[in-house]
Amino acid sequence: MRSCRVFVSVLGFRLPNLQFHTQGNDPMAEQKATNVHWHDHRVSSEDREKLKGQKGAVLWFTGLSGSGKSTIANTVDHKLHEMGRHTYLLDGDNIRMGLNKNLGFSAEDRAENIRRIGEVAKLFADAGLITLTAFISPYRADRDAVRALLPDGEFVEILADASLETCEGRDPKGLYKKARAGEIKGFTGIDDPYEAPEKPEITLDSDNKGIDDLADEVIAYLEANGFLATA
Repeated sequence: MRSCRVFVSVLGFRLPNLQFHTQGNDPMAEQKATNVHWHDHRVSSEDREKLKGQKGAVLWFTGLSGSGKSTIANTVDHKLHEMGRHTYLLDGDNIRMGLNKNLGFSAEDRAENIRRIGEVAKLFADAGLITLTAFISPYRADRDAVRALLPDGEFVEILADASLETCEGRDPKGLYKKARAGEIKGFTGIDDPYEAPEKPEITLDSDNKGIDDLADEVIAYLEANGFLATA
């Protein structure tokens, strides 16, 4: 497999060199529209953050199926909401029922799935929202490409770290059982690789700690790094 380099020209400037994990050329990642121009807005992202009293960010939860990433993200979202913070949670299964309902689980479709979510999360963060995403997102190049979309410090990679044995033992959706039986092909951790982050901002010990404690670790990071600063 090789990476697809994506270049987009906007008002004569070249955006960051993004790489998404694909096989061959990825037509869905190409800029097809012509005669389009970027329009600046009078209200900046800083203005929106000041109004909300917080910094926009993307909290990118990644990990194997059954690692707890969706449950942890949901708990963080709820705790932040109770604190009066402006948030939104993008969950993998939910997104595949709407925005990404036309995508499967091939390497190309997985890359496009993450590309679309990255662009949506970027817009939400630009609006001053603390945006939580819970996706397996197994390929490191795809996650790094989303990081490159955002200003430094706004992409917070969070690894829900649980062993394959633990995840398979939980198997809340019965997916591992189906994968072992050959009913699901290309299942991450069984017959498709998971490329763990090399230097995530946060690593959560989902093998040994409870959900509330793990959620509190994420919120502590946000507080320590100024994301929850008041206006």
